[in-house]
Amino acid sequence: MGIVQVDLFLTLDGVYQAPGGPDEDRAGGFEFGGWQGAYFDAESGESIGGGLQRLDALLLGRRTYDIFAGYWPDRGGADPIAVKLNAVPKFVASRTLTDPSWEGTTVLTDVATEVRALKDRFDEVHVIGSGDLVRSLLEEDLVDRLNLFLYPLILGSGKRVFGDGTVPAAFNLVQPPRAFPKGAISLVYERAGAPVTGIDISRPAQ
Repeated sequence: MGIVQVDLFLTLDGVYQAPGGPDEDRAGGFEFGGWQGAYFDAESGESIGGGLQRLDALLLGRRTYDIFAGYWPDRGGADPIAVKLNAVPKFVASRTLTDPSWEGTTVLTDVATEVRALKDRFDEVHVIGSGDLVRSLLEEDLVDRLNLFLYPLILGSGKRVFGDGTVPAAFNLVQPPRAFPKGAISLVYERAGAPVTGIDISRPAQ
């Protein structure tokens, strides 16, 4: 049985929208695209690239798929990330897409059923960005691991993954946090059932 791993680049206030470029995703009038670049360094780049090399299937929501499909197929063969993403099987969750442009893409219309089947076929299915899809996967208890890169800035607006309506879930930290030279931090969590609540920390333990 494989795992579904969610790879997210997040600001301190939980924004994941358009980390890679100014025009990556301007939905909602978002004006801060390209916020990740100022904090990119060789060590964080190596960590991100290493994680991507482990995936053997890529699962995306429709908007993120359109962004990736418009960028990665045209990257040169010398780019190891492009080589990897163009080669692996790709899956996009959509009820309207009928003719995906990125070679090797399969459209999924029933996320709950079809993603469970993917876990039987692949060791590591990675979801990148794709906030709406991530929330659907959490609702179906299909997220096994969160691989978060947390960046030291606050934007105050933009798409957030874990907003109102997100299904409660608990996670365990499974690797020591890793800090990078320009301030980003890598955090890796695995699913750990339901949150434990109702504990009064003002009372001494029995």
